Amino acid sequence: MEWNAETLQFLSQCFLHTLSPAPEPRRRAEASLSGASDSPNYGLAVLRLVAEPSVDEQIRQAAAVNFKNHLRARWAPASADEPDSSALSLIADPEKEQIKALIVPLMLSSTPKIQSQLSEALALIGKHDFPKLWPALLPELVANLQKASQASDYTSINGILGTANSIFKKFRYQYKTNDLLLDLKYCLDNFAAPLLEIFLKTSALIDSAANSGAPASTLKPLFESQKLCCRIFYSLNFQELPEFFEDHMKEWMTEFRKYLGTNYPVLESSGVDGLALVDELRAAVCENINLYMEKNEEEFQGYLNDFVMAVWSLLGNVTQSSSRDQLAMVAIKFLTTVSMSVHHTLFAGAGVIPQICQSIVIPNVRLREEDEELFEMNYIEFIRRDMEGSDLDTRRRIACELLKGIATNYKQQVTEIVSSQIQHLLTSFAANPAANWKDKDCVIYLVVSLATKRAGGTSVSTDVVDLQSFFASVIVPELKSQDVNGFPMLKAGALKFFTMFRNQISKDIAAHLFQDLVRFLLSESNVVHSYAASCIEKLMLVKDEAGRAKYTGKDIAPFFGELMTNLFNAFKFPDSEENQYIMKCIMRVLGVAEISREVAGTCITGLTSILMEVCKNPKNPIFNHYLFESVAILVKRACEKDPSLISAFEARLFPCLQQILANDVTEFFPYAFQLLAQLVELNSPPIPPNYMQIFELLLSPDSWKRASNVPALVRLLQAFLQKAPLELNQEGRLNKVLGIFNTLISSPSTAEQGFYVLNTVIESLEYGVIAPYICHIWAALFGQLQNRRAVKFVKSFVIIMSLFAVKHGSTNLVDTMNAVQPNIFSMIVKQFWIPNLRLITGAIEIKLTAVASTRLICESSALLDAANVELWGKMLDSIVTLLSRPEQDRLEEEPEMPDIAENVGYTATFVRLYNAGRKEEDPLKDIKEPREFLVASLARLSSLSPGRYPQIINQYMDPANQAALLQLCSTYNCPIV
Repeated sequence: MEWNAETLQFLSQCFLHTLSPAPEPRRRAEASLSGASDSPNYGLAVLRLVAEPSVDEQIRQAAAVNFKNHLRARWAPASADEPDSSALSLIADPEKEQIKALIVPLMLSSTPKIQSQLSEALALIGKHDFPKLWPALLPELVANLQKASQASDYTSINGILGTANSIFKKFRYQYKTNDLLLDLKYCLDNFAAPLLEIFLKTSALIDSAANSGAPASTLKPLFESQKLCCRIFYSLNFQELPEFFEDHMKEWMTEFRKYLGTNYPVLESSGVDGLALVDELRAAVCENINLYMEKNEEEFQGYLNDFVMAVWSLLGNVTQSSSRDQLAMVAIKFLTTVSMSVHHTLFAGAGVIPQICQSIVIPNVRLREEDEELFEMNYIEFIRRDMEGSDLDTRRRIACELLKGIATNYKQQVTEIVSSQIQHLLTSFAANPAANWKDKDCVIYLVVSLATKRAGGTSVSTDVVDLQSFFASVIVPELKSQDVNGFPMLKAGALKFFTMFRNQISKDIAAHLFQDLVRFLLSESNVVHSYAASCIEKLMLVKDEAGRAKYTGKDIAPFFGELMTNLFNAFKFPDSEENQYIMKCIMRVLGVAEISREVAGTCITGLTSILMEVCKNPKNPIFNHYLFESVAILVKRACEKDPSLISAFEARLFPCLQQILANDVTEFFPYAFQLLAQLVELNSPPIPPNYMQIFELLLSPDSWKRASNVPALVRLLQAFLQKAPLELNQEGRLNKVLGIFNTLISSPSTAEQGFYVLNTVIESLEYGVIAPYICHIWAALFGQLQNRRAVKFVKSFVIIMSLFAVKHGSTNLVDTMNAVQPNIFSMIVKQFWIPNLRLITGAIEIKLTAVASTRLICESSALLDAANVELWGKMLDSIVTLLSRPEQDRLEEEPEMPDIAENVGYTATFVRLYNAGRKEEDPLKDIKEPREFLVASLARLSSLSPGRYPQIINQYMDPANQAALLQLCSTYNCPIV
């Protein structure tokens, strides 16, 4: 694309139309730009348009955004996680060099909005090219910085510092490597001195402006500059303490200390933006001193005392306004770091810890208007922070972390002070509960936040209160309150406490509170009814000392009907129509309760009506998953107990499943197929006609095109193969099934699913039915073995051969394989069966392969032939390895790398329903112990040819395995003679 008047006109018109409110001209302009972007020098032309002063500012701004996005897509090859960009042509090197030559001066001369876009574009180039492929950048930035500094041009200074901040950020996030440290050294050599120079100059200007009463407009760019200098300081110091910064630590720390202790009333009172700018600079300082405290404690210790006092004093003056949260949190974090270091003695002075508790912790733990607003307006975000531990970015949590930090060295003092604060707050609440309810909320939050979790367990303990008496006197009154809507934040706190300490509350006490939890499901507060549901759900999981469920169906039987009614009614509250906590509770309760026919009917009606609704617009994957799990557990437990319910459940579920399939609700396809599999398995043969229609659909190749459906379709196909073996052998269905098997095993991402299909075919059908096809099956597998030697594939192949041998006899196995290619069976045994047998895992699989291998060496003429004596000995060696050595000793790391591109497709969207899982069948129920079966078979065989087998064993078996075999013979009293 040449730069001329026509190009200027074309691009100007296109960017003008991209701003049009009318969709048609906007789409045309975007299409034109998209087509033009493939032309060489397109990026350069757009950059020249941005530089053209005669063009309207809005058009140039739109062009700057387009330029930045063009660079993002085409400057460097797309990474593996951006597959969509891979087809785009990259910017040619000569064009790149011209862009690099133009971008810095253009950025510095642009208006602020365009400057910010070009600064981001420059950072994108820097991410790939700086410093090795762009050695001119840093000297150019430094030269421009010094020039702008002499002119006190803070628009340019801040543009340069903003760019430097962007390109230096990589030093915070990348692993320390030699290359990274070389890049860091280059940046330090060129930028550390100019950075300090501009920092000190700006500091002097701030002092002068503040003393002379200069307006806020003069101070703003100066504070912005200092904030950027502090962020660059953080990046350049993150990996390790550079020599330059160590030599000049005093200058930096003196200025840092000043900003923490000085007020700038003109700027701070000039509106929200002015105070925010001062706070951002102070927060950046706190992050820098926290970094030095964590990484350069020894060099920093001389300044520590002053900074602790300054931060403490600063926190005393930071109001509870949410606009000041960031400053409050990084300041408290600094004190926390100090409290856990060797300098914790700074907190040991008389009255220090009580003062921290009263002036910093309690004020920051108290509820604020913002918290109440979040509770009422956005319950999901409130729960995410409050219950799910994502509140590390809140003042409440960070203040409690400070107390925990101090308690690492002063546990007794902290416990005593917090206990006394709790008593004080509870007394205040008791004096006027309606007015002082926040005091009680503060108490509950403190106890919950300061609780300690035992490593590796679910047990939680607290030292600040006596748990049982606190629960009885503070929590139970809230739970027993008859008004489920009064003081909802207190109710939520009490429910959270009960949930957290559920393992410590005795069953007698908890059982009396169950019905109160059921009442709270009808609270109008979304948080309260969510917490009530969560508490019930978590109680269902509590185990007693023996590891058994503490609460059973009998415990909830008296109010089970009311519980389910209230759970379903809770969905009627605004914003709780798809409440995942309620649905999870339904799932958990249905897994425990004794389900009567009447309640089963109510539940399936409730669940299917919700399912019909969410099918219209699936938007909450967690809710949807628990919904399908709830249906699956209800089907499983109710229908297995009372098979007469199956037809009623089918009548309810079929319309939902038909809607999912007919309306192409692809997110739900895997769930629908798994539920259908469950229903098929509950039916007794012959399978009803409506299922056979689904079977025909299942055998259509089109159904298998979407990879995310494959595991669920296989699950459904297995159910049909098991329940309809007669129908399978009619109308060419078996041919279609084997066609599906063939397709599945030919792709690495679905091969395992192909083996599941073949497993079920071999297990479910008589030999006479599969005999015409078996040679084709072996040929398909042999073909795959030639191309793929992946361990997982070969293990599956060994399992399939074993299953066939066990179900249809080793003679049929040997003969059908050799019919494909003469004598191939011996080669397969030698190359695949013997080496991979020891890699088999899973109790049923180990038993199956060990028994099949034993039958081969004891019954099959192929291996008993004198010519195959070595194969016989090595096969026995492999069987003994499998049965006598622990898994970790006989497995090796699988060397293959999964095919990511293929796997991501279905693993990202296929979610297995735990409650609709297929029961694993043991094809060898009559054989209890494969070790005993092995030595008994060997003893019988050896008695027919005494003296022959000990010699083979001695010649071909590993000595350790010979000893293990001898031990097994002795254990089961089966000698090999």
